[in-house]
Amino acid sequence: MAGIVCEKLVKTYVIKDVETRALRGVDLTVENGEFTAIAGPSGSGKTTLLNLLGGLDDPTSGTVRLDGLDLSTLSSGKLSSLRLHKMGFVFQAYNLIPVLSGLENVEYILLLQGLPAVERREKAEAILTKVGLGDIMQKKPMEMSGGQQQRVAVARAIVHQPELVLADEPTANLDSKTAESLLHLMLELNEQMGVTYLFSTHDHRVMEHARRLVEIRDGLIDSDERKE
Repeated sequence: MAGIVCEKLVKTYVIKDVETRALRGVDLTVENGEFTAIAGPSGSGKTTLLNLLGGLDDPTSGTVRLDGLDLSTLSSGKLSSLRLHKMGFVFQAYNLIPVLSGLENVEYILLLQGLPAVERREKAEAILTKVGLGDIMQKKPMEMSGGQQQRVAVARAIVHQPELVLADEPTANLDSKTAESLLHLMLELNEQMGVTYLFSTHDHRVMEHARRLVEIRDGLIDSDERKE
């Protein structure tokens, strides 16, 4: 079964009576287990598309289905539960909780899922160590560099081993060595556990690792290439 299917997806923003059409009728199918990059210039609609696929925003028209479920038919509670248990998100702005340490930020989603404290701590410490933050996990976001915050955001997105990870420019603030390390970690989860990854990116490193490259321009898919 296809993991994500969107059909005729349109998103129009209205600001001070001025309409901006971010997406203009996107059709896209992403199979479970894919490692896909969505590329395109700024303003092309990449972030908007990820937000719609994750149920973080509602389309103006068109449908998004996740494993056969039409997201528009779900109550806010069911949609929140779906995101909590099935999805992981990496946001451009990180969206870390400023009063919590890096460790507590990563633990938070496990707390919401009801995991015992000892298990939460073990899982969060293990994933932060894997992304190279074992020595600063007690620091708060404002005490970290942008790249360190980015790694906390990635760790939070994958700590609960979701079925789908939606990542908006996940390597934007990382040096080459760190970016490669994170990409290999995500590839490992993709290959060993079948986690589906969908990235929006300008980063050629991400595009090179992706097994499928979807290019979007002016709110429409311009090309769609699967790699051998």
